[in-house]
Amino acid sequence: MRRNNFALRLQPSLMEEARKVAESEGVALNQLINVALAEKLSAMRTEEYFQERIRRAERSETMRILGRSGRGKPPERQDELPPDLAPHEQGAGEESKPAKSAAPQFGKIKKRPEKSRSR
Repeated sequence: MRRNNFALRLQPSLMEEARKVAESEGVALNQLINVALAEKLSAMRTEEYFQERIRRAERSETMRILGRSGRGKPPERQDELPPDLAPHEQGAGEESKPAKSAAPQFGKIKKRPEKSRSR
């Protein structure tokens, strides 16, 4: 593998933060910077890829494919929504209720006890 050297000028605060992260991860600063750059380039290329796919997409073809999905296949057990997220059946004359959000529910955040500052 061919290696190149490049003098990278970073703001002191960014350099210090990068050093802290590298140390906490147990990797060399150089490795951390290489991985971070690779991740950023990958994200940018992925975005470009999807933008190109969007430009080439044909809405009518997409809707045709989506229209036939699931035909002839009843839902399987794991396809069903949990009871608290399933839409309620509405009888005649009932007002419609807004659907519950499918966002994950997290437990309450526990506040850490403050440490004594006396020395």
